[in-house]
Amino acid sequence: MISQQSRHCTVELQALPSRIGQVRRIVSAQLRYWHLDPLIERAALGVTELLSNVHRHAEPDKMCTVEMELLLGRLTVSVHDNDPRLPVVQDAEPFATCGRGLAMVAAVSESWGVRPHGESGKVVWFTLPASSAAVPKISPYDTGLTLDAGQPYDTGRRPAARGRRSEHAPARSAVAG
Repeated sequence: MISQQSRHCTVELQALPSRIGQVRRIVSAQLRYWHLDPLIERAALGVTELLSNVHRHAEPDKMCTVEMELLLGRLTVSVHDNDPRLPVVQDAEPFATCGRGLAMVAAVSESWGVRPHGESGKVVWFTLPASSAAVPKISPYDTGLTLDAGQPYDTGRRPAARGRRSEHAPARSAVAG
């Protein structure tokens, strides 16, 4: 379910490698739609690491929910799963091929954390500051124009006047896969 008004997006999935790539593309597309292109690479990397942890470690199943919320200039990305075991940041050996996921999430995010969720589950989350260019500075009412019904408000351009459609760049992903 995607809600434009609240800037909220939720995706339920089974954390399998093929699904992880799909969710990464959904995250990228949603951030592009919200005009938060500068956050795409870091959000896609963070969600990939969190979903990879669910795939590798979560028991009894790999079902999880990815949630993105933009609130007060801050994007929060969270992954809910049904495994109550809380993850721990590890000191990986220099040539280890795994064990750096949470350290990478910590490195690319403003903040991150984990909390128990219900009787048997947890939520792992991270935040990214939304760039000032991506957060509306004026309201569409300040322009004297009437917005088209259903047209998103884009701070990079004047709002589309009634009868005109705003131009959007074609979708492209900054993340392979």
